[in-house]
Amino acid sequence: MTPRLLLLDSASLYFRAFFGVPDRRTRPGEPPTNAVRGFLDMIATLVERERPTDLVACWDDDWRPEFRVSAIPSYKAHRVSEDGGEEVPEDLNVQVPVIVEVLAALGICRLGVPGYEADDVIGTLVHTRRGSGPIDVVTGDRDLFQLADDANSVRILYTAKGGVRDPQIVDQSYLQSAYGVATGQAYADMAVLRGDTSDGLPGVAGIGEKTAAQLIAQYGTLAGVRAALADGDPQIKGARRTRLEEAAAYLDVAPAVVQVAPDAPLPADLDTSLPAAPRDPEALADLVETYGLGSPARRVVAALARD
Repeated sequence: MTPRLLLLDSASLYFRAFFGVPDRRTRPGEPPTNAVRGFLDMIATLVERERPTDLVACWDDDWRPEFRVSAIPSYKAHRVSEDGGEEVPEDLNVQVPVIVEVLAALGICRLGVPGYEADDVIGTLVHTRRGSGPIDVVTGDRDLFQLADDANSVRILYTAKGGVRDPQIVDQSYLQSAYGVATGQAYADMAVLRGDTSDGLPGVAGIGEKTAAQLIAQYGTLAGVRAALADGDPQIKGARRTRLEEAAAYLDVAPAVVQVAPDAPLPADLDTSLPAAPRDPEALADLVETYGLGSPARRVVAALARD
């Protein structure tokens, strides 16, 4: 059987579940479970539809890595809470450990790497396994569009609008039609120029998405844009030249912030195979009883059994 790898941007999905699934608590002191239930339903839907042989719930062991902050201090700075961590609603925060326990009981691989974001775990798995079979990345984050790679059958299932039931399939033709860039790497180069306020990345002042895409299309890469600028290309003139020159320090460091790491240190004994049955049925049963997870847990178990 040809391997088929499914990579989940876990935080993106459980945040979506938390805000999209109703809170059904009926009594005081009852723990919230909407993010857990929604996340399990997402996994069941994806396994039923995509039939992966391998699945990894990729994790933010560090949501704001030092190597990115040291390059651009504003990186995600607006999301830092008073205690220095990430601002997360408390009713979601208490559910994340439950998700961890449920994944362990099911036997679904959950993978984070100290000092790296889930995006980097995804990028490294794509880098190391591309060419061995289709890879689908499930996320609500456009940052991962840079991994789209038709030649190696890497697609992004973008959940921002239709969720996991009706995701936007992002491949190179989509990048070309939606953004005017031909490859995942070109998208990353365009994103450096454009910036991203949601991540605290300023971009180049006055260079929006359309202009950034035009520059990348004209010069091939961000490096090509900068080489043309340095060589005095007369087609880069006026305010555009001034803005690019003024952004030189930002452009020196931004690519390392925007691009996902291809070399996060993964465990040597990593097993990403999708189990056919829960690894620890007793632990799963206890979690189902404690948190009322019967319906979504049954869906996941049934999806695993079908595989």
